[in-house]
Amino acid sequence: MTEQINAFKMAQAQFDHVAEILNLDPQAAEMLRWPSREFRFQIPVKMDDGSIRVFFGYRVQHSDVRGPSKGGIRFHSSETLDTVRALAMWMTWKTAVADIPLGGGKGGVAVDSATLSINEQERLCRGWIQQIYRNIGPRQDVPAPDVGTNPRMMGWMMDEYSKLVGQFTPGVITGKPIGGGGSLGRTEATGFGVVYTIREALKYLNMDPQNAIAAVQGFGNVAQYAAIGLNEMGGQVACVSYWDRDDQKPYTVSSKDGIDPLFLQSITDVYGTIDKDKARDSGYVIEDEQAWITKEADILIPSALEGQVNAETVQNISSRVKVVAEGANGPTTPEADEFFKNRNVFNIPDFLCNAGGVTVSYFEGVQNDMNFYWSRDEVLNKLDDKMTKAFHDVLEMSQRESVYMRDAAYMVAIEKVVKAMELRGWL
Repeated sequence: MTEQINAFKMAQAQFDHVAEILNLDPQAAEMLRWPSREFRFQIPVKMDDGSIRVFFGYRVQHSDVRGPSKGGIRFHSSETLDTVRALAMWMTWKTAVADIPLGGGKGGVAVDSATLSINEQERLCRGWIQQIYRNIGPRQDVPAPDVGTNPRMMGWMMDEYSKLVGQFTPGVITGKPIGGGGSLGRTEATGFGVVYTIREALKYLNMDPQNAIAAVQGFGNVAQYAAIGLNEMGGQVACVSYWDRDDQKPYTVSSKDGIDPLFLQSITDVYGTIDKDKARDSGYVIEDEQAWITKEADILIPSALEGQVNAETVQNISSRVKVVAEGANGPTTPEADEFFKNRNVFNIPDFLCNAGGVTVSYFEGVQNDMNFYWSRDEVLNKLDDKMTKAFHDVLEMSQRESVYMRDAAYMVAIEKVVKAMELRGWL
């Protein structure tokens, strides 16, 4: 994320803009501009060399008016309270626009998890739970994986919580491993959800997916399955970008005939770093960081961190681009939004586009409660139904009120949250 971009101020500005459009009750607006609860805590961890290192952890619960707070845990070196606040707020809108009975929360630790050994990662995960377990739970706040965390870590966290409360509680965490309370379809859910919304956007724009070319930023879990899903739909992926852990810099990997996401996935480590030597040997071109955004593509899919499509980078976008599908949270700044409006680029906003992950996380919690688990096809069919309905709810609002898709998504979500506040007597 660019240094001068404060994600939380951006999230508040987006909210304030739509609150004004909706003529929102000032009391409701003031409550929703800020998180309900915030936690910041120390996590002392014994390192493999015997030393003690103190990490700083966060958990922000933006809203639980529609149900327990829900949101991932990021292990990222640039994590701050403001990034967590922003992500928690976006989770409130994401669960509302997807119409699942949850609120919004987010957590994190300021650490690059790849620099830790497996044992150090486990001690950090268990330490995070030890500091916050009294304030989370299946009916209170349900964390999940995010940048820098994975299903194995969620398994450790669920286990630690269960030990501390004295009963097996799989529903406290989602994104767990299969066989440890996890749901089939969860790994690919966010990326496939991105593809479902792109499919519906192309239908609306009368564009043939067989002729569509996409450029993807990132090659973590979301980007990988978005690229795989686009290929399965008949589209071509021109490139992906990734963070190279060895060189400590980002690159773009491209091919004039389109990339094979399954092949690139096979030479990518768990942190999303592609083996560039193997890629070169297979005929791929390694380009600089911003090459992805300059490609002659119909669809851009930013799936990295916040603020990546901004006033500076947006100037490099091809006039061919017709759709921007936000796989990441908060990838587009307000300045870039204005650029897209002027260019008549169709935007699928983040908390609609990437809601597939939290939707299947909700399904996972339902399965944990039932102690009965669905097949992968059943999960993905339910996800497709939810994402398709959410897309058309937002599109209908956009057309009815003649507003930008991001504003429409906010309007749909905020109206649902405020309605719940009214029904519970908060207003």
